[in-house]
Amino acid sequence: MNLINAHIKRPSFASRIRCNFNRYKSEITIKSKEIEQTSDNLPLAGYRVVDLTRILAGPYCTMLLGDLGAEIIKVENPRHGDDSRIWGPPWAYNKDPNDKSSPESAYFLAINRNKKSITVNFKTKLGAQIIKDLVKKSDILVENYITGKLDKMGLSYEELNKINPKLIYASITGYGQTGPYAKRAGYDVIVEAEAGLMHITGEEGGEPVKVGVAITDLTTGLYTHGAIMAALLSRMRTNKGQRIDCSLIECQVASLANIGSNYLIANQEANRMGTSHPSIVPYQRFKTKDSFIMIGAGNDGQFKILCNAIEKENLLQDERFKTNSDRVRNRKELIDLLQKKFIENDTEYWLSILSDKGIPFAPINNIKKTFEHPQVIARGMIQEVEHPKAGKIKLTGIPVKYSKENPRIRLPPPTLGQHTQEVLTNILGYSDYKIKTLIEQHIIS
Repeated sequence: MNLINAHIKRPSFASRIRCNFNRYKSEITIKSKEIEQTSDNLPLAGYRVVDLTRILAGPYCTMLLGDLGAEIIKVENPRHGDDSRIWGPPWAYNKDPNDKSSPESAYFLAINRNKKSITVNFKTKLGAQIIKDLVKKSDILVENYITGKLDKMGLSYEELNKINPKLIYASITGYGQTGPYAKRAGYDVIVEAEAGLMHITGEEGGEPVKVGVAITDLTTGLYTHGAIMAALLSRMRTNKGQRIDCSLIECQVASLANIGSNYLIANQEANRMGTSHPSIVPYQRFKTKDSFIMIGAGNDGQFKILCNAIEKENLLQDERFKTNSDRVRNRKELIDLLQKKFIENDTEYWLSILSDKGIPFAPINNIKKTFEHPQVIARGMIQEVEHPKAGKIKLTGIPVKYSKENPRIRLPPPTLGQHTQEVLTNILGYSDYKIKTLIEQHIIS
């Protein structure tokens, strides 16, 4: 029986405890050969990750590790699981009309492919012991609890390092493990505001706005993923694991890039500039007759190409616009002249005029047009998978391609607790009686 193609209705606590327990066990513990394509040829094949993260930054990090072949064991709250499971609409509705369980949110499905889900109440001693047993057989643990929270449960780095000295223990927090804000909870939009990003995002003269996606969370997930990879390389030399301390605020400050450097080097405060660039002109959005177009003339040669293509050669003779530095100083005058030209025709006209000229340009696409983009399609960035509850769903593909390996979606995002029995039986070697007892005590579900 293929669990991907079969709907499994999770029994209640009572039915699991009664005679249906064995049936439930047999359904959940079917070997994953039919579910999970082999990961043996992937870079992280053979590595196991205990994933104690929720929401976005942490799950994004562990998803990237899963894409590369690591076995991700996502540990969730038995009552409701990862908070993002209920962050909808939109939803991926259950394919079985008789299934009255909660559908999965599009949010959760976006960042939890290539993972297994188990449910454990590790606030209890018995639940914490399950985590410790997993740690003994794992390479990496990723968590995103408030600083000190796991210490109270006996799951600190120091405690787990005693159990497994080779463990790489990655902590994602809002503000890091030390400093005056260490105990504060971290949220993407709050750190966007606090660490400069919101100040520089928005139209010139307008109010500050957040970025359209939770970019600080995503950036932190990427930083943590890279740090874990480096720690694995370090472990190959030292045979020892280590603690990784990654925070939203530090990752956001680091991501200020040239804007941060402008302040540190020249004490230059940043301003909101819409789509414009503080150091390059023209490099921004222009309104056309029917919509918008983005133009990026990053050097004097590209500016010359642009002027010739749009029949504004006279601008090349204007001393105000000779070099990029000149154009930055006379930004308003040049942008006004270019805007008057672009408004004369629609976007499709300008796309055809600028095509193959050697200058960066693009329409400003909505999400529908983004996923219809021929390059997005050609590069496999839309993948269809079979989900055990929702049936066929589409997910974004894996953006990095390898010449020797083929990272892919081997597992659809899991249902809550889908792999509890499998993991406790096959990895930890728990007996049927022990698992039944843990269910009765509401440690697992």
